[in-house]
Amino acid sequence: MAASDDNSPPRRPPVLDDFLVEPTRDLTDWRWLWSGDHPFPIRSHRGVLGRLLVGFKRLLRPLVKTPQNDLWERQRTFNLILLEHLERLEAARADHLRRIEYQEALDSEGIHEIMRHNDALFARADQKLDRYRREARDLLGSLGAALATVRSGVSTPEAVEAVARAHEEHGYLELERRYRGTEEEIRERIAAYLPYFENVPGPVLDLGCGRGEALALLRDHGIAGRGVDASERMVQLCRERGLEAEAGDLFAVLAGVEEGSLGGVVSFHVIEHLPAASLDRLVRLAYRALRPGGVLILETPNPLSVAVAARNFWLDPTHVRPVHPDSLKLMCELAGFDPVERLDLRPFPASQRLPEIDLATLPADQRPLADQVNRLRDRLDEVLFGYQDFGMVGRKPPHP
Repeated sequence: MAASDDNSPPRRPPVLDDFLVEPTRDLTDWRWLWSGDHPFPIRSHRGVLGRLLVGFKRLLRPLVKTPQNDLWERQRTFNLILLEHLERLEAARADHLRRIEYQEALDSEGIHEIMRHNDALFARADQKLDRYRREARDLLGSLGAALATVRSGVSTPEAVEAVARAHEEHGYLELERRYRGTEEEIRERIAAYLPYFENVPGPVLDLGCGRGEALALLRDHGIAGRGVDASERMVQLCRERGLEAEAGDLFAVLAGVEEGSLGGVVSFHVIEHLPAASLDRLVRLAYRALRPGGVLILETPNPLSVAVAARNFWLDPTHVRPVHPDSLKLMCELAGFDPVERLDLRPFPASQRLPEIDLATLPADQRPLADQVNRLRDRLDEVLFGYQDFGMVGRKPPHP
């Protein structure tokens, strides 16, 4: 029998009962026992007789072990091999558990990702279905109006004209939905003008009210307003939301307003549809309709941006001409508005503008040249991009 390693720290030999309860915990203790050929402790017994029995066992141990050394060594070798096998099984079990946990985590993440993907797909499908429902409703409404015109005995050319007008309105409504922005986005943009309506007497007239974003915003802030639009479909959308709007010519409605009866006249992205003479007339009619202290707000695409004037502006085929902010300001001043203020609105996102050189990443001797390039970049970027829209705000002077 091999001798015990005297240099090894003393350890408590494993207990069989503990091994039966939790086998994997004491494998190292069993390896220490069999590889070092440490003796099993002899269990103590209580009382004097118990102590005599323990002493007798210790006395007989050498007499019993010596004749069985060969058998004992075989058993010890078998036990070590069995322990090696158990340890490998335990390592394989731990590895399988890690693999199972990893696979379960992957499965859980995959299921959540599929659910998120499905939710996104369903959301997009719902948005498209809502759009198709609106389009179908618009088309059915236009078709019903055309059929009513035909059945009323109107001549065929007029019926054709009614169908053509309905088709154009449907096309323009879709253009607004796709490129102008959502109603929430437009409301957020128009909110920049709310401070100008503080302490403004009288109601506000929205020329070209469209889907009613400005009217709804004014209503939410306790400001009375009504709108006019040439599109009957747009007016219908406003009325469905409980907003006051009428279909008609904005010049006729503005001219029919009692002089000095309005607190505000607003028009968002309408004046670019008008020739110069008509724009001047609109400004002068607005001045007449406003009370002293009333405000005129006109918003339009910014032609000082090349990207707007050469590209974005012509996306709408009904646009006539860009309006230069300086000429519009002069037009307002000549009509009598004072002061007249210009607001630059909606800068292009940084991702769409010219990149800038990061001076901190360059050697010191290259920074002066890079700084000059950046200054040139700023001037060029302002011309190419800058702001997408501008608003002109004119105030009718109060009575002296």
